[in-house]
Amino acid sequence: MTQVPTSHQLDVPRLRTAVASGNVPTLLAVLVHLTGESRWFDERYRPTRSRGMDDNRTGGLPEAAQQEVRDAVVDAVQVWHRDGAPPLAPLPLDRLATLMDFTTGETVPPEFAPMMDEIVQGGPRPEPLSPVATSEEMSVIVVGAGIAGMLASTRLTDAGISHVVLEKNPEVGGSWWENRYPGAGVDTPSYLYSLSGFEHDWSTHFGKRDEVQGYLEAFADRHDVRRRVRFGVEVTRAAYDVERQLWAVTTRDAEGRTEELTARVLISAVGLLNRPKVPALPGIETFTGPLFHSARWPVELDAADALAGKRVAVVGAGASAMQIGPAIVDRVGSLTVFQRSPQWIAPNDDYFAAVEDDVHWLMAHVPGYRGWYRARLSWIYNDKVHASLQVDPDWPEEKASINAVNHGHRQFYERYLRGKLDGRPDLIEKSLPDYPPFGKRMLLDNGWYDMLRRPQVDLVTEGVAAVTPSGLVDTAGVEHDADVVVLATGFQSDRFLHPMDVVGRSGHTTREVWGDHDARAYLGMTVPDFPNLFVMTGPNTALGHGGSFITILECQVRYILDAVTTMAQQGLGVLECRADVNDRYNEAVDQAHGRMVWTHPAMDNWYRNDAGRVVAVLPWRIIDYWTMTREVDLTDFITEPLRSTPRADVSSPAAP
Repeated sequence: MTQVPTSHQLDVPRLRTAVASGNVPTLLAVLVHLTGESRWFDERYRPTRSRGMDDNRTGGLPEAAQQEVRDAVVDAVQVWHRDGAPPLAPLPLDRLATLMDFTTGETVPPEFAPMMDEIVQGGPRPEPLSPVATSEEMSVIVVGAGIAGMLASTRLTDAGISHVVLEKNPEVGGSWWENRYPGAGVDTPSYLYSLSGFEHDWSTHFGKRDEVQGYLEAFADRHDVRRRVRFGVEVTRAAYDVERQLWAVTTRDAEGRTEELTARVLISAVGLLNRPKVPALPGIETFTGPLFHSARWPVELDAADALAGKRVAVVGAGASAMQIGPAIVDRVGSLTVFQRSPQWIAPNDDYFAAVEDDVHWLMAHVPGYRGWYRARLSWIYNDKVHASLQVDPDWPEEKASINAVNHGHRQFYERYLRGKLDGRPDLIEKSLPDYPPFGKRMLLDNGWYDMLRRPQVDLVTEGVAAVTPSGLVDTAGVEHDADVVVLATGFQSDRFLHPMDVVGRSGHTTREVWGDHDARAYLGMTVPDFPNLFVMTGPNTALGHGGSFITILECQVRYILDAVTTMAQQGLGVLECRADVNDRYNEAVDQAHGRMVWTHPAMDNWYRNDAGRVVAVLPWRIIDYWTMTREVDLTDFITEPLRSTPRADVSSPAAP
């Protein structure tokens, strides 16, 4: 794990002050890990389970018990420091599982222990890559320099594999570079939405866009990623050459110039939410003011007074709209929100809260604190809720909920909604969903309910039927004047690899094989008839039940690098997913989704295509996917030995 820096003399008063601000269940885990003392498993110190999406800072313990834990941590860290600050020894997995159970106040299934061990120890610990992987016969083209592409490039570099990253934007960051609207940020805790092994002192518990983008740029700096990226280059077509066992990739730059590159392996890291969905509204071209998708927020509207007195209409009430609305409500003359469907919203006291300097100090100076805190967040935000998303076939409710636990969630979130909107029955009626919680990804309250109560805000539950030069017309025929229209209408989340033409072995494109909206891939990454192609953020890999998508990306990179290095080590020119393996996997995906809340008929969501099939999100727990993607099983693939071919052309751009 990452070694905590120490100085010659430990600042004990600073330690005591910092520990007072720590998360008590995390401190308890650190204490047991440091001392090995079983007395801390006494019921007196057992934390309560967290409610909802809260890190339960006190653990629900009496103040006296909390203070005993804090004092003991101070003593244990002093002993550790006097002993020379040795690295923490890994815990046996059964001990780690017991400790997770105890400190979370609930049962954490034992199969989580290996993943939690990896988190506590500081991130993935991949096996050293063989020098064979530096073979000149192996080359890779990566499409996209967002988080996925940068992770892939970094690991390819570690393996000594020749590659180039093609990025349509002028900077790294992907969706974070593109989405710069007011209020943009993560809905996952910052210390969970982080790259393993790349530490950062987050300023807030939920990182906002500029800090996240800065963090990603710093990652690119640390790993010299930009040296391997060709910016301002978009891939228009990729075709597999059967004879040469290569991918031929056609690119176009900002001036319209085209080029063809070839490589043994093609990795798509273009992301899922990167192509805006703009509705074809009648009259949309006639609007006289700014009208744009939320992912294309105009720079000229960034000025503090740019929206002053303006009548702003936001079309949509999903995640982007929910961040934009509260961020601009104090700047506008009026705000009209067009809500197609209400969202379930969870309370969270930490959404805007700053991370205290004392917590940063703990992360830097107390061994194991960062890892145990992240492991705790991983359980609360990743897979804890998954079991409650399974439909109970005997449950009597038709729309409100899917099982007893889910009904309890509904009661909790409904009480919160009614409390926030008390005295406004009109808003309660408009805002209360009639579908089960978690039927869409849960959102965190960032001031949305408070915003709705403002006198200049109007919540419209009719859809938008048309655009006029001066505003919008809803489906009831009512006109709404607007100076600015923001289309928070989502992304083309069911059109994977769009708009690239990707042509496989047989000459068919992915669009012909999948149709426009029904993509399928083994593990969401590999597709029969498309040899040596790996799709990151592919079908059925997004997270609907919660958690950090970075975890999924790190799983995928580990799997892909294992595949690529295996090809190099065994002299393989082709690795192509078997059709029967792909079919069995996707049958299991569909069967699993059929038992989950996302296929409930009471609501629509962006997870499903028009036929009702879930194409976007993962049906499994994250731990299941983590386990499935540990290594490549060659029996899942058709392989061909490498034929003698010229070396592919993936020379990286010159360093700036």
